[in-house]
Amino acid sequence: MKHFLNFLRSRVFLIQLGLALVAVILLCFLTLKWLKSSTNHGEFVEVPDFSKMSVMEMRKAVEDVGLRYQVLDSSNYNPEYPRFSILEQDPPAGNKVKSNRKIYFTVNPSGYKKVTVPDIIQVTQRNARTMLNAVGLDVQRVTYIDELGRDMVYRMRHKGKYIKPGDKLPKTSKIELVCGNGTIPGSARIQADSQ
Repeated sequence: MKHFLNFLRSRVFLIQLGLALVAVILLCFLTLKWLKSSTNHGEFVEVPDFSKMSVMEMRKAVEDVGLRYQVLDSSNYNPEYPRFSILEQDPPAGNKVKSNRKIYFTVNPSGYKKVTVPDIIQVTQRNARTMLNAVGLDVQRVTYIDELGRDMVYRMRHKGKYIKPGDKLPKTSKIELVCGNGTIPGSARIQADSQ
């Protein structure tokens, strides 16, 4: 143990310790310099506002500022934005990022996605409205025909054409419900009287 303590106080050990310390400091200094130059420390690009740009305009603008991009699909159509235009971007406009950073874009689809018309035949008008609203369809108007079931849905129309359960329509389409008014149809009354 005495020899070890004498070695720790020796001139050779102290010189070696000093050289190792200088080497570590020099290595740290060189590593930091290399990182600063390779990561463009302190150099930033401001992210432009790409909202409502078409995908083609966005591509050119991204390349002009030295960034990369990735387009994400969107299933939610927004009628306030042009078709195939930028809805959202991440990071948002105005943020400072490094050059060659990837920007993620959400694009407005060409229209509303299609939904399946639910089976609302022989369902009350009130329940039919709820079922249609649940899938994203709206009731534009209700017309009545002579049928016994008052406010019972007998048929559906979209843009003047009859549709049936299971048909596909764009979300937010307007549906016309054809409901009974509670009176017995004339043909049914004639058949009942003849028997």
